[in-house]
Amino acid sequence: MMAAWPGHAGQADHENPQQVARGAEVYVAYCASCHGTNLEGQPNWRSRKPDGRLPAPPHDETGHTWHHPDAILFSITRDGTAAHAPAGYLTDMPGFGDVLSDDEIWSVLAYIKSRWPKHITARRQAAIREKVK
Repeated sequence: MMAAWPGHAGQADHENPQQVARGAEVYVAYCASCHGTNLEGQPNWRSRKPDGRLPAPPHDETGHTWHHPDAILFSITRDGTAAHAPAGYLTDMPGFGDVLSDDEIWSVLAYIKSRWPKHITARRQAAIREKVK
């Protein structure tokens, strides 16, 4: 089982230009079709579609991605949203563990984190420090 708050935080390094560049390539190839080329998500992402599923959320500062620890984001990407949701939760988010390597997933997360404004990064770091206390 993966650790929650600060576990694996160093593996998605938004200050590592090589990791961010690789993550950008993988994001465009596998994530942008749903989450948007600018991480903006799908329209009305908080409102359920007729099939009961939620549209893909944004990964920019307007969404909730930055509220989650890296380990959870990694697991959601690798295993799919359903692995972290209540039984019966409907989602279009597949797991990418059979398609992407762990390093590619960490790179995507580094890319996403690199796009967050400094105030979001600071709030996230403060939350991590608080959780560790």
